[in-house]
Amino acid sequence: MEEKTFSVKLQLLENYLFQIDFGEFGNILADEPEPIGDGEGPSPTGLLAASVANCLSASLLFALRKYKQDPGDINATVTGTIARVEKYQRVTKLSVQIHLAVAGESLADLDKAVSQFENFCTVTESVRHGIPVDVEIFDNAGISVHRSAAIQA
Repeated sequence: MEEKTFSVKLQLLENYLFQIDFGEFGNILADEPEPIGDGEGPSPTGLLAASVANCLSASLLFALRKYKQDPGDINATVTGTIARVEKYQRVTKLSVQIHLAVAGESLADLDKAVSQFENFCTVTESVRHGIPVDVEIFDNAGISVHRSAAIQA
């Protein structure tokens, strides 16, 4: 597979508030939380967490659709942990919970899809080189249908 490149532009507006330009997809603002910044947009750590959860959710959807399965609406929550590592603050763990809108037993090939979906996730598999990420999938009844322990590549 040939390499692909991508580009995102950032511009400092004031204090720690940056405008992030996604080109044809528009702009968003990102800011550090108080007391460093003014909290006028999502923090860089929040953007990292959202990227991991978004990629995992899309990868799960891709894997399920490969087997002609429809999970209905998908929503996810990601929780991050920040701790001091040596002298500096670091994201030390991300935990992602993905919720399906249907019963797990209604998805005939759920086991096959969940056994491979994390491998499709470019962001998570890249982030795992430095941050442990655990993932759990729940069906519409809140039953856990998949769990991968926090692992770091």
